[in-house]
Amino acid sequence: MYQSRRRYHGGFAHPAQLPMQLDHPALVIIDMQQCMSSPAAGERNNPEAESQLATLLGQWRARGAPVVHVRHISRSPASGFAPGQPGALFQPAFAPREDEHVVEKNVPDAFVHSGLERWLRVRGIGQLVVAGVSTNISVECSVRSAGNLGFTVTVASDACFAFARRDHAGTLRPADEVHAMSLANLAGEYAVVATSEQIMHMLA
Repeated sequence: MYQSRRRYHGGFAHPAQLPMQLDHPALVIIDMQQCMSSPAAGERNNPEAESQLATLLGQWRARGAPVVHVRHISRSPASGFAPGQPGALFQPAFAPREDEHVVEKNVPDAFVHSGLERWLRVRGIGQLVVAGVSTNISVECSVRSAGNLGFTVTVASDACFAFARRDHAGTLRPADEVHAMSLANLAGEYAVVATSEQIMHMLA
């Protein structure tokens, strides 16, 4: 069933405005692959993202809650995400366990031609917590789709990161700015944006 979006003052949720409880949400980890940890990927922000994400993953596993690992597999043989390249492998800290679901995608959106929506629906999962990389590409694309499909989505702001990027006018925007603007695009319209600490307080 479609659930209407909630708009929060200023886009980002203040503690008093956060949902009181998350009831058996799936943790969706996007593109935490080895090429994303390489210096060749570029200037990034939020160096604590991996630590925050590892903490969230530990909480989900301790609770036996559903975990989805999204892996990008590029169609371009020159990409670090190309099949057979070391960069396409999961980072060891985020390697899936046998009982955790793995989704492969070829475009930034984790819901396109991946079966992810059906996997969630048949299990009655309507709430998602999303984290990973990069905030402004695969995370943002996937969260937009999830919100449009009626899922209740919370983005873990400190468990995502982005890379510096030139805007349409050619100005180089630092990674912090790219990350913040992407979260602003999502907050209120498609998702709640919260810290990992806030999310853990929301878990049932």
